[in-house]
Amino acid sequence: QVQLVESGGGLVQPGGSLRLSCAASGDTLDRYAIGWFRQAPGKEREKVSCISGRFGNTYYADSVKDRFTISRDNVKNTVYLEMNSLKPEDTAVYYCAIRTPAIVTMCNDYGMDYWGKGTLVTVSS
Repeated sequence: QVQLVESGGGLVQPGGSLRLSCAASGDTLDRYAIGWFRQAPGKEREKVSCISGRFGNTYYADSVKDRFTISRDNVKNTVYLEMNSLKPEDTAVYYCAIRTPAIVTMCNDYGMDYWGKGTLVTVSS
């Protein structure tokens, strides 16, 4: 059984930065596509970014492109989401999720195999 634990959320002012981490146990992430999703209050969950644990190619939603960076450390079995120039509309619970195979185009809300419990990001002055 794979377990995912997110960390790094918190309260940050607009324009600030945070780095989220998703640590995996039970399997190695190089077999998976890894995604970050978020759900804001009263809204549906949306895909933010994805990375192939094997190939390293990435996907970003238009709303976060050029502000967020996804990366992986296969030695630490951890995926990161570096978030810069944060806006109030980035406020949400951020979830890490994974699925096989390690293909970014298959990284979708409905098809993920394992989910973390989420970490709250609040962007407010």
